Amino acid sequence: MAEKPSTPPEKAPEGLSKTVGQRARRKQRARAQTHRTAWFGLGMFGLVGWSIAIPTLSGIALGAWADRRWPGDPSWTLTFLIIGVALGCLNAWYWIKQESKDD
Repeated sequence: MAEKPSTPPEKAPEGLSKTVGQRARRKQRARAQTHRTAWFGLGMFGLVGWSIAIPTLSGIALGAWADRRWPGDPSWTLTFLIIGVALGCLNAWYWIKQESKDD
């Protein structure tokens, strides 16, 4: 019985092997780092807190300035407060996602 000639497998996309290699190295580094201290946890807690606090306070300051500059019915302080909190939460989510990649 004659076998069909084997065809070479399709080439993987060029960036795929690079991505897989990077993830494997990152996992190896995470496994080599067996423990994280309480200081690391406190540092991460602080990073998340500040990444939310800074945009929130900036939004309040910008809103207060806009309320003085253009007084009217919509509260610019409240509007920019909400925008600042949303941006801060996105920022915190990004940092937590980055840190969880190491695991």
